[in-house]
Amino acid sequence: MDDSAALAPPPVTDILVDGHTLSLNTVAAVGRGVPGLRASVPEEADRRMAGSRELKRELIATGIPIYGVTSGFGDSNTRQISEVKTQELQRNLLRFLGSGVGPAAPPDVVRATLLIRANCLARGHSGVRPEVVRLLLDCLAEDILPLIPERGSVGASGDLVPLSYIGRVMTGEGEVLHRGERTDAGAALAAARLQPVVLEAKEGLALVNGTSFMSGFAAMAMDRAARIGFAADLCTALTSQVLRGNPAHFADFLFEQKPHAGTRGSAARVRRLLKGSQSFDQQTEREAAIPGDVDFRELDKPIQDRYSIRCAPHVNGVLADALVWAAEWMTTEINSSNDNPLFDAEAGVARNGGNFYGGHVGVAMDSLKTALASVGDLLDRQLELVVDEKFNNGLTPNLIPWIEPGDGQAGLFHGFKGMQITASSLVAEALKNTMPATSFSRSTEAHNQDKVSMGTIAARDAYAVAGLIEQVTAIHLLALCQAADLRGAQRLSPATRAAYEAVREVSLFLDADRPLAEDVERVAGLIASGHLQAAVADLP
Repeated sequence: MDDSAALAPPPVTDILVDGHTLSLNTVAAVGRGVPGLRASVPEEADRRMAGSRELKRELIATGIPIYGVTSGFGDSNTRQISEVKTQELQRNLLRFLGSGVGPAAPPDVVRATLLIRANCLARGHSGVRPEVVRLLLDCLAEDILPLIPERGSVGASGDLVPLSYIGRVMTGEGEVLHRGERTDAGAALAAARLQPVVLEAKEGLALVNGTSFMSGFAAMAMDRAARIGFAADLCTALTSQVLRGNPAHFADFLFEQKPHAGTRGSAARVRRLLKGSQSFDQQTEREAAIPGDVDFRELDKPIQDRYSIRCAPHVNGVLADALVWAAEWMTTEINSSNDNPLFDAEAGVARNGGNFYGGHVGVAMDSLKTALASVGDLLDRQLELVVDEKFNNGLTPNLIPWIEPGDGQAGLFHGFKGMQITASSLVAEALKNTMPATSFSRSTEAHNQDKVSMGTIAARDAYAVAGLIEQVTAIHLLALCQAADLRGAQRLSPATRAAYEAVREVSLFLDADRPLAEDVERVAGLIASGHLQAAVADLP
């Protein structure tokens, strides 16, 4: 079976950090810690950075006020300082912004953030030296990850508070995870034979005044969402099979008449996953006609499956299409100069603006988390049909093993009852998190930042929702594999059988009640790593 279109292309081994060509796929690979990736900065990017730095130095020498360079920050921009104070101003910026709270951001997000920030600065308009960018990349290569509190950004003026923790590490201050061990930043840099930098004018501001932290969360959320999208279609195919549903619901004709690309793609994938199963090959069979002398009868099976099966491509397809346009926006974002001011070397001026505003990230992630939560809700409804003896077409209640009424074990088992409760709880939490963060702009910083994006909170929400739905999907897959065993796994199609076998490698058939929390984590790992998808895509 060729499902290669569903798999992201492999990342390039040599990553060109030039501010223009970085892909989300590469960011995600770096975030996941894929080995063998090497980042380099091309000469052209070096020249652009050197040019903007030289312009910065020339403008400082004129004595004109330059925001954040020879002036204070935010509403303090009316307070000009002399050139001799510019380095100390940058140090103090990183220190007073060290006010983040909450848990540390996950390592995958921090790796993504380091790469994105380096790429944005390498675009060459921020007035920073190439060695600052290379130190960011060296920290990434040595797995020196700043400990960044998740909370503290309103998403305009960029991610000031979170990114300040990266800036401090560049100067040898703060704490990091170095190859998984918590340690002092200076010690980690020394162990890796890296020299901290003394930040010049504007360099501290360039490090913190951007959208890279929210973009790191966004990139990793999208990476997880793509794998969830595949798993949701797989769950739909398996649900149709174990419930002896009607595969004709996925006929291409239907989706030609409402041709949203994501919906058509979802339905096509379900068809590929079902191909070769008994129910799919017999889908053209029709119910026998009603006899001429009969004016009413009860059918043996419903003509249509319930919405959570029949409409699944219309739900999963929204996620697929949301990922397409979100990827366009996010690719632009991670290849942009998003700090302030920017140095226009051609015109010879510093330009003040608002490229740090995270509006596109915020709206994309508010939409993504809503689409993800909707998919989770769909899977939870499918799960209910599978575990409930009133709806599961002859499977056991709560998918307990087959037990004869006279068996001494009769009445003792509850199978997947607890799992369904957990799935319902996870979906409720995900749905609760779909409140649009971008609707909660508020004026802050002495009314200088009087309209803000809340993009960081939206991106964090999307990442969290992806994690919740990943676990819901794992629970559903475990239930579907249990149902397949009860029904007879030989009835599955080659594709769904491959997925079933991948799950069974990490979780055995439930022949008696047992705790399943670790099984959920192992199957969630199959989804997140792409191993489940690869097991299906590798079929001939």
